[in-house]
Amino acid sequence: MYTPTVGHATAGRAGRFVSDFTTGVGLFFRGLGSYVRNPGLVLLGVVPALISGTLYLAGFVALVYYAADLAELVTPFADDWSGWTRTGTRLIAGLAIVGLGGLLGALTFTAVTLVIGDPFYEAISQRVEAWYGGVPNEVEVPWWRSLLRSIVDSLRLVLRSALIGIPLFVAGFIPIVGQVVVPVIAALIGGWFLAVELVGVPFYRRGMRLDDRRRVLREHRPLALGFGVAVFVCFLIPLGAVLLMPAAVTGAALLSRRILNQPLDRAAPTPAGSPAKGSPARGS
Repeated sequence: MYTPTVGHATAGRAGRFVSDFTTGVGLFFRGLGSYVRNPGLVLLGVVPALISGTLYLAGFVALVYYAADLAELVTPFADDWSGWTRTGTRLIAGLAIVGLGGLLGALTFTAVTLVIGDPFYEAISQRVEAWYGGVPNEVEVPWWRSLLRSIVDSLRLVLRSALIGIPLFVAGFIPIVGQVVVPVIAALIGGWFLAVELVGVPFYRRGMRLDDRRRVLREHRPLALGFGVAVFVCFLIPLGAVLLMPAAVTGAALLSRRILNQPLDRAAPTPAGSPAKGSPARGS
């Protein structure tokens, strides 16, 4: 006689989960919309990519320029070989060095860009929160301390991701399960870790650390998962993490305000009629 009640309760929980999950996805796209419509945020967002891109391009050009010298350095055994054999061996070595440099550049570009961009992303987050009334009793954290905390927390999250990701990678070879179930689990786990990491700046601004944000996000797990999974899927696009990180940071500020019960309506203009400090450009 109690089965219908249990069924209705289960259906209600499932409905709330889907609703909150969808809301989390919507917060990411709301952040994306706010970002692309505001020239100031776009400028802040592209600076880290421009800096790292310039550094990597200069490094790659230097690598190509000195490739012959490096090839000679790593092939001393070819000094006594005949002309064409020595030249061919060192040509192959030079191409291998350039190829390895390009591969390492591709693998590390995103990580380096995100580290360089930390102060810029923090500025984006702070500006977004100012649009909605700011943060009561905001904790001022020096940029270098914020960067250090971000690196430490990111390393902890990467380690935990690896501990879970390795078994998922192995499970990926299981027929059907590896092609259907594992990608879904990977998206949920990856999305969770991204949500925990991305709300770091807004939580630091409120004096809350990694353990605090994990606890708060657990209380709003469907909302956090919806946001994180949306970011995770977008980051699968080549260079998606670089191009969309500012939008993810914007959305994370909105997510933080939502789960901490703070306003998500634009702050009213000042009495003089001018936009409040940190408000976006017209039309954003």
